[in-house]
Amino acid sequence: MHAPLSGVVTTFNNAATLERCLDSLAFCDEIVVLDSGSDDATLEIARAHAARIHAQPFAGYGPQKQAAIDLAGHDWILLLDADEFVEGDAARAILRELEAPRADGYRLERQEWLFWRWPHRGTRGNRQLRLFRKSMGGMNSVPVHAAPEVRGRVIDLQVVFRHYGEPDLATRVEKINRYSSGLVEHVRDKRKPFMGLRLLVYPNVAFLKLYVGKRYFLNGWAGFFAARTQAFYAFLKYAKVMEAEQR
Repeated sequence: MHAPLSGVVTTFNNAATLERCLDSLAFCDEIVVLDSGSDDATLEIARAHAARIHAQPFAGYGPQKQAAIDLAGHDWILLLDADEFVEGDAARAILRELEAPRADGYRLERQEWLFWRWPHRGTRGNRQLRLFRKSMGGMNSVPVHAAPEVRGRVIDLQVVFRHYGEPDLATRVEKINRYSSGLVEHVRDKRKPFMGLRLLVYPNVAFLKLYVGKRYFLNGWAGFFAARTQAFYAFLKYAKVMEAEQR
């Protein structure tokens, strides 16, 4: 017998991807959807998957997800965005682990859609904490990139989930611009020495970490575009802080 599990999703006009997300959560003991005012088919899809649907105005990335977590009826949470889904034998692996949990949280491997393709199997994904006990923690307060944190043991679980990333460069650049603006005050508060040097050096480091370190070169031009736009994101984060300080 496994510990009961709540699949938790926040939504806003996600009809294009929500079906696959909720299909992949069908093994959970319940699915909780917290919506922030969708006017497309999002809520119809959620109802068709017997989700418990709640609604509230968008409160910010972290607070909205925390509100959804708080609505869950079980202690164990599998947290996904509406444009993500678990892959392959994820259900079997997760339920087997929850029969005798070895930790309070588990990092799963996230694979990103790269403009027009899924990554090559040799590409290294990013591991993120997505399976955890809500009694041991919750969302942190980082703007834009808020993520779960738990007090206790966290280990890797061999489970893959996939994220439908931006479909084209224009959308990716718009998101980079918006996210980097949202991080200005956070970066300023956490300001580290040698900001000018970071601005000069770190974008190239960010490119190499993805393109070489995580083997994005295996994905042809799609991998190059992804690594180069990540470098641009790194540049904008620090450049906007410097711009704000100059003003």
